[in-house]
Order: sequence, then C-alpha cells, then structure tokens
Amino acid sequence: MSKEFDGLVAIVTGGASGIGAAVVSRLLEGGARVAVLDLNIEGADAAAFAVRADVGDRASVESAVEAVAAELGGIDIVVNNAGIGAQGTVADNDDAEWARVLSINVTGMARVSAAALPYLRESSAAAIVNTSSIAATAGLPARALYSASKGAVLSLTRAMAADHLREGIRVNCVNPGTADTPWVGRLLDSAADPAAERAALAARQPHGRLVEPSEIAEAVAYLASPRNSSTTGTSIAVDGGMQELRLRPQQ
Repeated sequence: MSKEFDGLVAIVTGGASGIGAAVVSRLLEGGARVAVLDLNIEGADAAAFAVRADVGDRASVESAVEAVAAELGGIDIVVNNAGIGAQGTVADNDDAEWARVLSINVTGMARVSAAALPYLRESSAAAIVNTSSIAATAGLPARALYSASKGAVLSLTRAMAADHLREGIRVNCVNPGTADTPWVGRLLDSAADPAAERAALAARQPHGRLVEPSEIAEAVAYLASPRNSSTTGTSIAVDGGMQELRLRPQQ
C-alpha cells in the first residue's frame, strides 16, 4: 500500500529541532523526501536533505529553495515552522526587536513561500502549512510581540489560501498550545522556580499537560496530505482544548 506522501518533496523550515524535527520525522514516515532548512542543521534527521538557511534573509531563502528543488526534483509541500519567541508587554521590546521578530516569524514565511511558488504551481499536490500559535487566538500575559507575530501568521494563512486556491495550492496553519520543546525548556530554565512554572503552563491547558511535538506533527501531516485536498484556509488547534474549552475548576 502506498504511503500518503509517496513521490512528494517537502520543505520544513526550522526542521532540525523541536516541532520542526517532529514534522520532518512524520513526513519521512509518510514517504516524503524531506528537506530541512535551518540556521543550525547539525541536529537534522540524517534521512533528510539539510540546507543552512536564514529565513530572515531573502537571498539565503531563495538559494536554499533552489538547492532543494535541484537536489530533490521539485517542491510539493512547504511547512513554514521556523520562528523565534519574544517576551514582555508592548513597553518591553524596542523597535529593533519588533522588526527582528516580525521579519522572522511573519515575513520569513512569506519569503519561503514566495521562493517556492514556482515549484508549487507545477505540483498536483501542492500545500503550505504555517505554524501559528494559541497566542493568535488567546490573550497571553507578557507575550505582546510574539502574539502579534502569530496573529499575523493566522491572517496571512487565510490571505494566501485565497490568493493561491485557483493555482491548486492549499494553505493552512496549525495553532499549537504550549509544547514540550527546547525553546520552552529554555524559558523554564530561566524562571525563578522552573518546576512551578512548568506546572503552571501544564495547568493552563485544559488537558493538564504540555503538548507533545509529535501531536503537532500529526496535525501538520493532515493539512499537508493530498488525501485532504478540500481543506484550505483553515487552522487546527493542538492545544489540549485551550482555544475553545472553558472547564469548571476541579473540586
């Protein structure tokens, strides 16, 4: 029996660690040939084609995408996962930091997608999946800049879906809750009481734990799969119910 991604080529930005690495593993398992685009490719899956790329630099992105298409024979799927975090209220980050985070988290997705469009237009199973966040749909304290960037990703996803539907390119996004990733681990390590902070983050999600990267990867695979060709312009929350549920406190 053929696998759902047999014969397809996928790019995963930020694919060398965390959520991106889980997505790479899932796409490989599904039969795709996968390229990892990352600033640090040392941790990339050995079964993937790894290319160093900076999504904050258009020339770097265009060179990396061309290298993938030349090596793997085209591009069918783009997973825009690369991103960086930011903490604080609107008063806590200067203009330079706002520009840096938005350039990577938002414009970076536009750069990669634009570079891949000529190849996606030639594919019969073209799909783009963007990584947004629960921060796009829920107000989180001390996350003003990060939330602004992820809210922009959610809106960008819908706009891209409208722009490219008639070219045969589906565009969707996944909204993870707080996931058990190296980035979250670093945040916890910097807290005054890491154990208490982890417990608070877990309790914030209705199912009572951090989200596993593999769970997010499954949602990405659904959105990227040609088996789901009527799904476009939407988002899937993988957050233990945080976006929609309002549970009563436990007695």
